[in-house]
Amino acid sequence: MIGLPVLYVIGGVFFAAMALLGAFDRENPRRWGNLAFWGLLAVSFLFGSYVGDLANGLLVLALAGLAGFGALGQGKPDTTTQAERRQSAARIGPRLFIPALVIPLVTLAGTFLFKAWTVGGAHVVDPKQATLVSLILGILCGLVLAVAMIRPRPTVPLQEGRRLLDAVGWAALLPQTLAALGAVFAAAGVGQIIGQFAGASLPSSGPAGALLAVVAYTFGMAIFTVIMGNAFAAFPVMTAGIGLPLIVGTFKGDPVVMAAVGMLSGFCGTLMTPMAANFNIVPAALLELTDRYGVIKAQIPTALILLIANTVLMYVFVY
Repeated sequence: MIGLPVLYVIGGVFFAAMALLGAFDRENPRRWGNLAFWGLLAVSFLFGSYVGDLANGLLVLALAGLAGFGALGQGKPDTTTQAERRQSAARIGPRLFIPALVIPLVTLAGTFLFKAWTVGGAHVVDPKQATLVSLILGILCGLVLAVAMIRPRPTVPLQEGRRLLDAVGWAALLPQTLAALGAVFAAAGVGQIIGQFAGASLPSSGPAGALLAVVAYTFGMAIFTVIMGNAFAAFPVMTAGIGLPLIVGTFKGDPVVMAAVGMLSGFCGTLMTPMAANFNIVPAALLELTDRYGVIKAQIPTALILLIANTVLMYVFVY
């Protein structure tokens, strides 16, 4: 059955390639730091299930040390020139977007098909990981199609991947790290502590109490997402602390509306935090903006307006 182990191998091979290519980049004065960082990450993906918790913990500490002491640098990958890119763009035109569109299409189709695909009564793809498997398949399909259309040198796709990783650096790991932090917070009972504080501070009856519970939940989701960089990580903490005990339990709100609008409120926080590196730092690196936080600054007004709108929507419909 195709599941997480296969995806870990694919990820490990990719990061191993990034480490090796970086080691041969003499233009990068910190190439050995890049080799160590991405190499250790490759080891984590390839062998993390076999080396035990202690070894994995030491590996994470080593990654944090390399990032914290500025061991990573930005090299000059051997990729296409500006002239080659202009020529390729002129030749392909709007068709250049097709590989990018293939990724979500394959992901969506695979999410539905893989959950029902069985051979001899056994699932071919782990139903719990159908979406993630479909995403990786979509990325591979998009890559193959892009290579067929553009016809670059064999090493260019990997070098382009290394260029992006060099530009983003250790922040590329923030989404996974912060999602894991959310699980740790939930297991440590942070949501219960927030719930006790909210229960002691907010009115437990009346329209004012119902409104303040909604405000605390929506704004709390946004603030926790800013801190943790991931609305999915903030959701179990804030829902356990405020959503379920107050909005649903005390004021008899609809849990479906609470959960749906609560997640949208968290996404407002995603627009305002550098911790959401894949949304806010990666685009700045891709666009080569002089202001690393330019994307966030442009999004803050929209995020605040949407957060207020979500608060109003929840109060109107959750009760």
